Amino acid sequence: EFFIDTYTREDLYKSVNAVYQNKAEMDRLCDEDKRLLNRLISNFQDNGLGLDKGARESMKLMNKRLSEISVQFKKDVDDDTGRVLFTREELLGLPETFFEDRETETVDGVEKFVVTTKYPDIIPVLEYAKRETTRYRIWFTNKTRCPKNIKLLQEAVELRRKCAKLLGYKNHAEFKLKDKMAKMPEAVMEFEHNLLEKLQSLADKEMEELETLKKADKEAVGEVYNGFNDWDFSYYNNVIKQNKHNIDMEELKQYFSLNSVLAGILGTYENMLGLRFVRVENTPVWHPDVQMYEVWNAEVNTFAGHFYLDLHPRDNKFSHAAAWPLRKRFVMPDGSFEYPVSALVTNFPKPTSSAPALLTHDDVVTLMHELGHVFHNICAKAKWSRFSGTSVERDFVEAPSQMLENWAWDPSVLQKFAVHYKTGEPISKELTSKLVAAKNVNSGMNNLRQIFFGLYDMQIYSTDEDLDVNKLYNDMLEKISRRKIGDKDTVWPVATFGHIISGYDAGYYGYLWAEVFSADMFETRFAKEGLDNKQTGKDYRNEILLPGGSRDAALSLERFLGRKPQSDAFLKSIGLTN
Repeated sequence: EFFIDTYTREDLYKSVNAVYQNKAEMDRLCDEDKRLLNRLISNFQDNGLGLDKGARESMKLMNKRLSEISVQFKKDVDDDTGRVLFTREELLGLPETFFEDRETETVDGVEKFVVTTKYPDIIPVLEYAKRETTRYRIWFTNKTRCPKNIKLLQEAVELRRKCAKLLGYKNHAEFKLKDKMAKMPEAVMEFEHNLLEKLQSLADKEMEELETLKKADKEAVGEVYNGFNDWDFSYYNNVIKQNKHNIDMEELKQYFSLNSVLAGILGTYENMLGLRFVRVENTPVWHPDVQMYEVWNAEVNTFAGHFYLDLHPRDNKFSHAAAWPLRKRFVMPDGSFEYPVSALVTNFPKPTSSAPALLTHDDVVTLMHELGHVFHNICAKAKWSRFSGTSVERDFVEAPSQMLENWAWDPSVLQKFAVHYKTGEPISKELTSKLVAAKNVNSGMNNLRQIFFGLYDMQIYSTDEDLDVNKLYNDMLEKISRRKIGDKDTVWPVATFGHIISGYDAGYYGYLWAEVFSADMFETRFAKEGLDNKQTGKDYRNEILLPGGSRDAALSLERFLGRKPQSDAFLKSIGLTN
């Protein structure tokens, strides 16, 4: 609400606009100062300054209500944890480690294990539980959380439509995209639909294989095939990795103890970006699990900032993985700096009584990705906090971190820190080769799901029609991602789709859009010049991370690539070679 109150103040708008309209004054400003003035004017106008008083007050009330909706929606997602009781037999297929230190309850004399919808619980069940009824029960529990959020999203969509109309835009999507790389909804829709078309033949082959596996399982137990469902995908995706590539993801976890992985990834960033990290002990933190680090510029031994790591789940905590800039770097009036501070919050498994915290390879990729956001903030050198670090166009912000995921797939990198937690043996070349070979298993289906999210987001924020946000979500999910969800009137998965309520509204497409840039950056520079090439790392820091939003992302990309971005590397990276 502070942001809303600030950018609806007429006195501030008049002061800023006086400078903005003064050509002589503007000519004396540096490029970043001019960019700041342009952004400030845009913020004031986006909040109704320039409209008549009645319209302005109406917009202010609607924006404040949208702020309340966003806070409540996210709180509901974090607070509402589903819980299901299963017998050991019902959890057939789960590894022994899943049951270590797990809470149990006795029901009618039968011991049952407590399984929640938090990531460390639900993901293994969906990937390993042999019984479809088990997978369905935890899936259903997860997809029926936060029922009140449906009305909140419905209200948010309607309020955003009204605000956009007041400002003279066709819809909320057009309003939001004006400051992004895509610029117009039409560009997004063309991108999404072109990729959707390219993926169809690949997805056809993948779907045929998935269905064949499930049909065989049903026939083996004398059950009727009931279609391929959303709760089936993770399980059969895992089966294909085991059958085709002989890779056991549970075996792989034994090489990814959290402490070893964290040390290895931090070492990778130190080498790439010319940084040095120092763990700070006995410092005030918000929970005993939290770690704090100092960041130093290694070459010149100057302080660069701090970051916090909050890595394990707990009640009422943010339930996904994200990096937040707690304080951004900027230049003080006396020329000194306010140093940046970032926090990384995840929900990785905790240690058990017999083993350290063990990560899946997906967790390793997530850690690499999210730390990329942390160091985007730490390495910033913009003059104004407004442009510092990840304050770039929202359809570019994921690209730097997506590019860095490639290090988590490189055998030479993995062999530096992936060691068996019992024997200390480094991961073998054979196992890393299998992992890399399985990287694009079902990439067609996985990308169809991302396209679904992006198209749904654009649909609800670009239509003038009154729509049922839950019905549209369920219909589009089945049609685009090719996964059935049973009785569509009894589930509401959209109620936990937090991206489109706050931050990524009319912007979810940005994940795939940014992958075009991330793949191009990696293939053009690091893949050719070496992952450990210090000059390439320095160029990446200086041209991509350092400027932040102080210049257009397109210019930063051209400076790093030496040309305009191209999509060839992206299509190759997801298995579309033609």
